[in-house]
Amino acid sequence: MQRNKLNKSVISVFLVLILLFAPCFCISINASSYDDISKVELYPGGMPFGVKISSPGLTIVRFTAKKGNDASSAYLAGMREGDIIIKVNDKSVNTIEAFLTEVSKCGASTIRIVALRNDKEMTFNVKPKYSPDDGRYKTGIWVKDSTTGIGTITFFDPNNQTFGGLGHAICDSYSGNIVPVTKGHVMDVTINGVVKGTSGAAGELRGEFLPKKIGVLTKNSACGVFGVLSTNTFSSPENKIKACPKNEIKEGNAYIWCTLDGGIPQKYSIKISNIDYSNKNTKNFRIKVTDPELIKKAGGIVQGMSGSPIIQNGRIIGAVTHVLINDPTEGYG
Repeated sequence: MQRNKLNKSVISVFLVLILLFAPCFCISINASSYDDISKVELYPGGMPFGVKISSPGLTIVRFTAKKGNDASSAYLAGMREGDIIIKVNDKSVNTIEAFLTEVSKCGASTIRIVALRNDKEMTFNVKPKYSPDDGRYKTGIWVKDSTTGIGTITFFDPNNQTFGGLGHAICDSYSGNIVPVTKGHVMDVTINGVVKGTSGAAGELRGEFLPKKIGVLTKNSACGVFGVLSTNTFSSPENKIKACPKNEIKEGNAYIWCTLDGGIPQKYSIKISNIDYSNKNTKNFRIKVTDPELIKKAGGIVQGMSGSPIIQNGRIIGAVTHVLINDPTEGYG
């Protein structure tokens, strides 16, 4: 996971998260048997996309201090990193500006803050401390009101414009909790460079958000992000193909689709090994990059490739999820 440096502001912070390594991938359908999975047909992705998720409130990412005279009054009141502030003195807040406004109204008076922790509402009575440097009262927390990142489309269906991507959940970098989606947008992005991965240092795709919104997110889960795209947003690099039940995945050759430059997905060869058919968690099989062009350009798997579809014997078997830091030519799906 790549994270930009924190803003120096005591009360607010904006984090730009490049969320790329992943726990898992699955097909977003209700299926009770392998026969159901084998009938699913999808268009492979490989295109980069941006996500912007607004949470139901403000996520606490850091406290000014936890001990001593400068200890955060919010921390002393029992609040913790990952708590999502939804109300201040019974007034809903979901932007940093709204939070600051409500806090400033209170001065030295105790503030009643309602926050979510593991989806459970909790109430805290926070008495702000006066900051001589700023000449105002503060709660001593840094918060964020949205999460952004770049990943790769795994599959989509142009008939209804639904899609799946990333192959993993977007999680809060401090608490590790899955970020709830109340308002999520899919953004157009352009990839303008690749930092090559080396042993001990993960590489990354360098990209930037474009102002155009190209869809909405409807779900952020352990299996990835899902949503609906605008009409004719993407063209698949190949025709519709079937999904593969996990018990039919084989060791051997496969390939992935991903975009490193030029704005067009390219096919790169890999090998599958160490398949764990019983594993229900994150690392179902090993990936070894064998394509000399991908190794030359990127060193192997880099941050930003999460969600790249893996194709074997004409079927989608999963998505790229992890890279081995000590050897970027290897990872997991």
